[in-house]
Amino acid sequence: MDYSKVAVIIPCYNEAQTIGKVVEDYRHALPGCTVYVYDNNSSDDTGRMALEHGAVVRKEPRQGKGNVCRQMFRDIEADCYLMVDGDDTYDETKAKELCDPILNGEADMTVGDRLSNGTYSEENKRAFHGFGNNLVRAMIKWIYGYSFDDVMTGYRGMSRAFVKTFPVMSEGFQIETELSIHAVDRRWRIMDIPIIYRDRPEGSVSKLNTVSDGIKVIKMIGVLFKDYRPLKFFSLVALVFGGIGFALGLPLVGEFLETGLVPRLPTAVLAVAFVFLCGLSLATGLILDSVAKVERKQWELAAYREHRD
Repeated sequence: MDYSKVAVIIPCYNEAQTIGKVVEDYRHALPGCTVYVYDNNSSDDTGRMALEHGAVVRKEPRQGKGNVCRQMFRDIEADCYLMVDGDDTYDETKAKELCDPILNGEADMTVGDRLSNGTYSEENKRAFHGFGNNLVRAMIKWIYGYSFDDVMTGYRGMSRAFVKTFPVMSEGFQIETELSIHAVDRRWRIMDIPIIYRDRPEGSVSKLNTVSDGIKVIKMIGVLFKDYRPLKFFSLVALVFGGIGFALGLPLVGEFLETGLVPRLPTAVLAVAFVFLCGLSLATGLILDSVAKVERKQWELAAYREHRD
C-alpha cells in the first residue's frame, strides 16, 4: 500500500514529553506519510520536539482541539487523514488497519475502538470517563439509531471527501462527538477497528476536564440534534408542552361539562398557552425539517463534486 498520500494529523498542547516518540512511531508505521503537528499555544517545547523528529509543524493560535482540527482540515491536502493524539496513548501498529479501508475506498471513516477489548477500562483510571463515553453512545444510538463501539476516541481515519465536506462547529473536545454524529447523519461508511489503549506516561497530564468538557459534549449533541433532525427534536418539545397543557386543561374541561362554568380562569389560560406552544413547536419542526432537507441536498451535491475531484 502506498502511504505517501496519508496525512497523520496531530493537534497538540503541551505534549513535549511524548510528541517526539509519537511522530517517529507513525512515520515508521506508515512509510512515506507526512506527519503534521499543530502546536496549539504550547508553553513547553512541543513544537521544537516535533520538528526535530521529522514532523511538519504549524501554529494554531485559537485555543481548543476543535479550532485546531478546523484549520488542519482547511490546510492539508491528502487522500487519507489519520487523526491521532500527541500523548502516546494510541497503538501505532493499528495505523495501517485504520488507513487501508480509506485508501481502498471501503470506508469514509474508520474509528479506533478502545472499549471492545477492555484496554481502556484497564488503563484509564480517570473517574467517569467510561461513564461519559457510554452516555454519549447511548444518546447517539437513541437519536440516530447507530451504535458506535467508541464514540469519544481521538484515533480516526477519514477520507478526503469526508474531511473537505465536514463543517467544524465545535471549538474544543466536542470535535470527536461532532465527527461521529456527522458521519452517522450524512450516512458515511463507518468502520470500527479495535485498538490497544495505553494510559499516559507518568508526568503527562490530560487536558480534558471531565465535568466541564462533558457538559459541552452533551450540549453539542443537543445542538446537532436540533440542526440535523429538527422535526424529531421539536416534536419532543411539543410533546412536553402538550402533556403539560392537557394535564392542566382536562380537569377544567370535566368541571365545565358538569357545571357549565370555568372556575379557575388563570389555569385555563395557562393550559391554552401550553397547547398553543405545542402547536407552535410542531410547526417550527415542520418548517425547519424542510430547510434541513434542502441543505442536505446541497451538501450531497458538494460531496459528489469532492468525490469527482
